[in-house]
Amino acid sequence: MPRINELSALDEVVSGDLIPVFSNGNGDARKAAMSVLLSYMQQNLTFTTQGFGAYVTQYAAPSATGFTVTITDGGNDDQNVHLILTPTAAFADGTIRLPSVTSLVDKQEVLVNCTQAVTTLVVDGNGATAVTGAPTTLVANGFFRLKFDAATKTWYRVG
Repeated sequence: MPRINELSALDEVVSGDLIPVFSNGNGDARKAAMSVLLSYMQQNLTFTTQGFGAYVTQYAAPSATGFTVTITDGGNDDQNVHLILTPTAAFADGTIRLPSVTSLVDKQEVLVNCTQAVTTLVVDGNGATAVTGAPTTLVANGFFRLKFDAATKTWYRVG
């Protein structure tokens, strides 16, 4: 009987192709069709949008210097937030308050775009230990991305 590494290779599989499986219930090796494996995976695997680039979009249009925009938590604990900031003009200062640390999950992200310049920008961690690498100013059409690390309760600038 050949070993698996001695078998001919396939470039693609079809639902009727067979794969070897060790069956704990029977105590020996059996075979299963790719369609059986597919069915098992569909019934037992779940995927979230977290980490796959899905963002809830939030809009804010500040109309005066000294503005504060609070980013919502995305509607539930596993959603990233994309803040589109469209100030009515360039402003001397503004604050972006991140979602509350109590509503965050590990690796959650915030993406911020801003159409106007903000000379002095404060990024408020809203209970986080720190916001490492937070920008202190934004140019017109500037952007940044932050990712939350639950172990340290810290936001890190990642883009």
